[in-house]
Amino acid sequence: MQLFFSPTFDTSPSSVLSLPFNVVICSLLLLVLIFRQWRPSKLAKRLPPGSMGWPYIGETLKLYTQNPNSFFSTRQKLYGDIFKTHILGCPCVMISSPEAAKVVLVTQAHLFKPTYPPSKEKMIGPEALFFHQGPYHSMLKKLVQASFLPSVIRESVPEVEGIVLKFLPSWENTTVNTLQEMKKYAFDVAVYAAFGDMSREVEVKGIKRLYQMLEKGYNSMPLDFPGTPFHQSMKARKVLTETLKTLIWRRRSESGKHGGGLLEMFLRAKDHKFNRLTDSQIADNIIGVIFAAHDTTASVLTWVLKYLHDHPHLLQAVTREQEEIRRIRTGSKRGLMWEDTRRMPLTSRVIQETLRSASILSFTFREAVQDVEFQGYLIPKGWKVLPLFRTIHHSADFYPQPEKFDPSRFEVPPRPNTYMPFGNGVHSCPGSELAKLEMLILLHHLTTTYRWKVVGEEEEGIQYGPFPVPKRGLPIRVHRRKVT
Repeated sequence: MQLFFSPTFDTSPSSVLSLPFNVVICSLLLLVLIFRQWRPSKLAKRLPPGSMGWPYIGETLKLYTQNPNSFFSTRQKLYGDIFKTHILGCPCVMISSPEAAKVVLVTQAHLFKPTYPPSKEKMIGPEALFFHQGPYHSMLKKLVQASFLPSVIRESVPEVEGIVLKFLPSWENTTVNTLQEMKKYAFDVAVYAAFGDMSREVEVKGIKRLYQMLEKGYNSMPLDFPGTPFHQSMKARKVLTETLKTLIWRRRSESGKHGGGLLEMFLRAKDHKFNRLTDSQIADNIIGVIFAAHDTTASVLTWVLKYLHDHPHLLQAVTREQEEIRRIRTGSKRGLMWEDTRRMPLTSRVIQETLRSASILSFTFREAVQDVEFQGYLIPKGWKVLPLFRTIHHSADFYPQPEKFDPSRFEVPPRPNTYMPFGNGVHSCPGSELAKLEMLILLHHLTTTYRWKVVGEEEEGIQYGPFPVPKRGLPIRVHRRKVT
C-alpha cells in the first residue's frame, strides 16, 4: 500500500535554498516530531513494553502489509496482553483481553474518547459522531439509532430488495470481482440510508465518484503536499463537502417534499442549546455514515461468499433454509418481508461466524483524555488505545479451534465481551442491524438463484489494504442455478 510520497531531491546548498517553502517547513516539522517522539522520557520505564518501530512511520507498514493475526500474536507473545507500538503517525497501546477491552470501551469509557488516526479523522470530518463525547455525541447517537431501529429499518426491506434485484443479474454468466461489486451494493444501501430516495438526485453519481477518491487516502500518512495520497483525498473531500452542502441547501428549501433518510432527521434536529445543525456538521456526519456502512459491509459479504464456496455442505444448508422462505413468499406472490429475515437462523449464524473469523475490524481507536494508570502501566494523555477485537475473536480460550469456520458455535451466546464485531459500549456501531439486513436479503436471492465458482484458486490468500479480504478481491464466475 502506498503510504507516502518520497521524491528524490538534489541536496546541494543552492538546490535546498530553491525548494518550495512548504516542503522545507514540512521537513522541519517532521524532524521536530521525530525528535519529540524518540527523545528520552522520564516516564519511559512506566510505559507498556513494545517497539515503536521506525521514526514517524512506526510499524504502520508491518501492520498493513502482513497477516494481522501474525502481527498481533507475535507481539502478544513477546510483551503480553498490553504493549505499545506506533502506527499511522500515532503512539499507541494495544490491549488483547476481554476484561481490558471492557474497561476501555464500557466501564471507564469517559477516560478514552473515540478517535481515529489524523488522516482518517480529517477526511471523515471533525464534526462526525465518531470523534465526540458529551451532549453533542448523545444527540447524534440518538438520531442515528432512531434511524436504524428495527421498527424503522423493517420498512427498508422492499427498497433494499429492489437494489439487490437490480444488482445481481449483472453478474450472470460473467466473472466479477466480488469485493468491488459488494462495494457498489453497500454504497447504494448506504446512500439510501443516508438520503432516502435518491433516484431523482443529480448529485448521487458525483458523491459516489468523489467518495471513491476520498477513501483511497483513509489509511495514508497525513502528509498534505502534492503527490501524496492524503493530499489527493483531501482535494476530493473539499469538493465532496461542497456537493453535499448543495444537496443540503436544496433539501432545506424543500423540507417535507423530498428525501427522507438520515439527512431528513439531521435537518430537523436541534442540539442541547436548541440550535440547528450546521451544513458542515451534517456533511461530516453523512460522510461518516457512508464510511461506516461501506467498506466493512462489503468486506464481510466477500468473506461470506468465500466461506460458503469453500464449505459446500453449509451452502447447501443455507440454500435449503432460503428456498423454504422463497416457497412461502412465492405462494403468496409477494417480495421479502421483515418477518422472513427473522426466519433465517442458519444464515444469520454464518454471518456471525464470518464476522468472528474474518474480523474485518481488527481493532478500534480510542484516545486517553488524561494520563491513565492501566494494569500497572502508564498510558500518556493523547496516546491511542486499541482494543484488539481480532485477537479476542481468535483466542482458543473463547473459541475452540478458532481457525475452523464453524457457525454452530453461535447456537449458544458467546461469553460477554468476547464477541465485538460492531464494537462495544456507547460508541458501538448503531447501524449493525441494517448491515445484517442487507446481508440477509442479498444472500436470500443469491443462494436461491445463482451459484458461483472462485476463479484462480491457486492464488488463494489474503490481502490487506487495510481490511483483510481474499486475494484479488475474490474473483468469481457466476451462473444461474439449475432448479430441479
